[in-house]
Amino acid sequence: MHSPHELVTIERSGDLDRQHIAHLPILVIHAHTSCNCRCMMCDIWKTKENRAFTPFDLKPHLDSIRRLGVRWIVFSGGEPLLNPHLASLCSILKAEHIQLTLLTTGLLLAKCAVQVADSFDNVIVSLDGPQAVHDSIRRVESAFALLGSGIAAVRQLRPGMSITGRTTVQKQNHLHLRDTVRAAKQLGLNAVSFLAADLTSQAFNRPEPWTPNRQNDVALSVEELSALEAELQSLIQENASDIADGFIAESPAKLRRIARHFRAQLGLDRTESPLCNAPWVSAVVETDGTVRPCFFHRPIGNLRDKNLHDIINGEQALAFRSGLDIPSNPTCNKCVCSLNYKS
Repeated sequence: MHSPHELVTIERSGDLDRQHIAHLPILVIHAHTSCNCRCMMCDIWKTKENRAFTPFDLKPHLDSIRRLGVRWIVFSGGEPLLNPHLASLCSILKAEHIQLTLLTTGLLLAKCAVQVADSFDNVIVSLDGPQAVHDSIRRVESAFALLGSGIAAVRQLRPGMSITGRTTVQKQNHLHLRDTVRAAKQLGLNAVSFLAADLTSQAFNRPEPWTPNRQNDVALSVEELSALEAELQSLIQENASDIADGFIAESPAKLRRIARHFRAQLGLDRTESPLCNAPWVSAVVETDGTVRPCFFHRPIGNLRDKNLHDIINGEQALAFRSGLDIPSNPTCNKCVCSLNYKS
């Protein structure tokens, strides 16, 4: 299985027939609407819904999953481990020989260690910084300790399991990137990655885009931006070996792009779309059946109305992909989370 960070060149065409997708290697499924953290940079935890994606939702689309050649499913959310049907979903998909990834806050890892070790091929945990910073951002007492005990519990059952960290860079942790790398090693993670906080989209349970005042709770001031640039430079210089051996997933260029994202938000630089092929190699399924080409673009259908294959290759999806020019698209221009997949 190739990494989603690898690059691929996509031949795009205005011809709708050429936008037909025969192979869709990656599927992201929102397993649960709720979350057990209260992070400043995310509004998912504010939802009043308590909806889970179930085997009943999945089974009608297994033929589509086979037909599309889905090889990798990422369970996201909300918090997937809140879903009481998660083990059943994994069992169904493992029978299809699909690689399964869990994207989790980590708070329930210890409680669910047997399930995680048995069901998943790898785990990605949210890591916001060293202990005090992580707990403050998660707004959960002892969140870092719970994460650590959960990782240890899974490691005891499956010592070789890949467990990596993902850090969202924002106002509260922009001075602590090197400390975050040290925290990742302290926790025994296999790697850590960094991305800028999303400030402008309607993803992550935002009915409307954030107001400027709300953005400022997460975004950086000019002075903080300068501090971030200095922190990134120190990270690149002091952790060169971690970058070289992949413990830090991003290259120096990708790390510096985090600062450019905040520069653009301040009007000090132009926005720039990342290299991405997500709409041609993946799709996102929400708990209510909504299907999107990625986290940030508008829906292209719903599993309650059509099967997954027909949605991916339906008129709405074909028109979207045909008209999507990533370098100039306003949504892509502000994207913080690109997918570049090579089959």
